[in-house]
Parts: sequence; structure tokens; C-alpha cells
Amino acid sequence: MPTTSHPGMGFKEFVGFVAALMATNALAIDSMLPALQQIGTALGVTDANEKQWIITAYLLGFGVAQLFYGTLIDRYGRKPVMLWGMGGYVLFSLAVAFATSFEFILICRALQGIAAAVSRVVATSIVRDCYAGRLMARVMSLAFIVFLGVPILAPSIGQLIMLVAPWRFIFVGLGAFGFAVLVWAALRLPETLHEADRTPIALRTIVRTFGVIFTTRLFVGYTLAMTLIFGSLMGFINSSQQIFLYVFKEPLLFTAIFAIIAGNIAVASLLNARLVERLGMRMLSHSALLGFIAIAAIHASIAIAGFETIWSFAILQSAMMFCFGLLAGNFGAIAMEPLGHVAGTTASVQGFVSTVLGALIGFLVGQSYNGTDIPLTLGFVAAGLLTLAVVLVTENGKLFSRNTDLSSAEIVPQH
Repeated sequence: MPTTSHPGMGFKEFVGFVAALMATNALAIDSMLPALQQIGTALGVTDANEKQWIITAYLLGFGVAQLFYGTLIDRYGRKPVMLWGMGGYVLFSLAVAFATSFEFILICRALQGIAAAVSRVVATSIVRDCYAGRLMARVMSLAFIVFLGVPILAPSIGQLIMLVAPWRFIFVGLGAFGFAVLVWAALRLPETLHEADRTPIALRTIVRTFGVIFTTRLFVGYTLAMTLIFGSLMGFINSSQQIFLYVFKEPLLFTAIFAIIAGNIAVASLLNARLVERLGMRMLSHSALLGFIAIAAIHASIAIAGFETIWSFAILQSAMMFCFGLLAGNFGAIAMEPLGHVAGTTASVQGFVSTVLGALIGFLVGQSYNGTDIPLTLGFVAAGLLTLAVVLVTENGKLFSRNTDLSSAEIVPQH
């Protein structure tokens, strides 16, 4: 293992910390899915689709704030900005727990998302500070394995909490987790941004940096591709509770099948971590994209024909999420690769674009819910085909190229 920019924190602890940072966001989205019905009932929300705003408000705050965190962490460093952001996450998690109206919950959820956005930007930035190329993709995949264990367990955790306490204690738990991550960072995380790479906050510098980012072909193409795929995933998250409750009439199976579906993302990320240095990011992600499209088309055909069952839904969604697990980390790493010298701002722009546009795409799919899962399956098909088109344009019509990835031998620590 080469010397990196996280002295005092071993490789396993570093990966675990990155995963914990990323998990704050996953917990904030998935742990309350089983509680949406109870939250709506408690606060007088009668429209089932309207409850999706609890997820979307958080995601919009999370996405927009990332645009600003990049500039801050490139100027003041990763650690101090992260500590302030995680402190806000704890505060607003507790504020949601004590909210007495649906409108106030939405405000607090948006503020919770704004605070939590620091976790996404810092996680990506500290990995890019320390690693590059396929090794960066491997680190992100290993972090994703831990991180993606959260969606597997989070709905069940939320369900267990509601067996012994009101739904508000889910948000108390989010605050407690955020506080634990904050303490971990304060005690163990070194500053990974080298002093020479600190960027002053000046309008000319910001404009120049954004100009570099948005004229980098790989960044624009693969960030847009990642956004489209993420949007389809958010459509699933928005619609899943309603589909299990109203389409299949099996609400008790929701957490178990959701865990199985999410578990396939974790399995794919583990496989990616083992194969990416040998096969390359493009070979894996492009193959997975074609598989995603094929499975989505089969799923949509079954749904439209009226042959959908809870088991066909679980199997096909699991297969698509396996493909997603091979796509997400690799697309993100390819987009970041040319821009290591402005990793903080690049991560913030990537997070802003993928989260805000992805949340809006997911919200559009979720609001299309009509008592069947047809809108969801068609959303996956559309997202897959558009993603393929974007990748083809970005790669000048070529797929599966292995020579354009950095190999492990070409990687040097980023200081």
C-alpha cells in the first residue's frame, strides 16, 4: 500500500470512515420509508403521492448545497467544513423529530439535506486526495460495500424502531448516528487537502474552475450518465412503499424484499472492487449498462402485459440493481479522473447535478404512480436508453475501451 494522505488512519479505517460518511445520506433517505404512511396519518396528509415530498425535500437540499461545499472545502480544508456540516445534520435531524406539521417537516428535511451534503462532497474529495484511477474506483467500491449495507438494513431498522417507539425516534436515531460520525472525524481524520492545493474564494477563480469542469468532456458525459441512472433509482425509492402496499398488497414483505434488492447493489460493488483493476472501469460499467437496459425492457414488458407478481418484481429489480452497482462507482470515478487538482469543487458539482436532477427525475417517476408499476418500469427503460446515448456521445461511439483507464502501475498517491 503506497503512502497516502491519511496518516494515522489505516486503509481499512479510512474505507470504513468514507462508508460511514456516505451512510449518513443513505440512512436519512431509507430508514423512514416504512414510516411514510404513519407520518402522513399523524400530520393529516391524505394524498399518497404527496408523502414523497419527505424524500424529495431532503434530496433537493442535499443536492443544491453540494454546489457550495466544494468551494468551501477547497479553501478551508475538508475536516473543518465537514465538522460544521455534520453538526447541522445532528441538529436538523432532531428538529424533524419534534416537528408538528407537514410543512415544518419539509423545511427541516430540506435543511437536514443541506447539512448532510457535506458528507457526499467530503467523502469523494478525500478519496480523490489520496488515490487515482482504478485504485480510486477500488476504494470507492469497498466503501460502497459498507455504505450499501445501509439501504439493506435501514428500512428494517426504521420498522424495528416503530415496533417499540413512535416514528419520530427514527430521526432521533439519525441524529445519534451523525453525532458518532462527527466525533470519529474530530478524533481520527487528518486533513487530506495539501496546503499548496488550497484555492482562495475569488469570483475569477471560481468561474475559471467551473469553466474547466464544464469543458471536460469525460466529466460532463459521465456525470450526466450517472444522473440519469440515479434518477431511475430515486423513482424506485419514491414508489416502492406504495407499490408494495397498494399493488401487491404485501406491506409486511416490503423491508425484506427491499433488503434483497438493495443487497444486489452491495454484491455488485464487491465484485467491482475485485475486478476493476483487472478489467477496467469502462469494460465493467458499459457491460452493466447494456444488461440494465435489457432487464428493464423485460420488466416493462411483463408489467404492461399484466403478468407482474411480487416475485417477478423482486427478481428483476434485483438484477437491475446488480447492474446499477457496477455502474455508479465506475461512472463517478471516470468523471472525476481528469480533475484531481480541483477534486473538491468537482465533487460538489457532480453531486449537485446528479442529486438535484436525479431527485427531480425520480420525483417525476414517483408522481406518475397510477396504481401499477408500469410507470416505474418504463422509467427504467427510458433512463437506460438515454444513458447509453450519452455514453456513446462521450466516448465517440466506442464502448468497452480498456486502454483509456489508468492502470494500477500508473497510479501515484495524491498529495
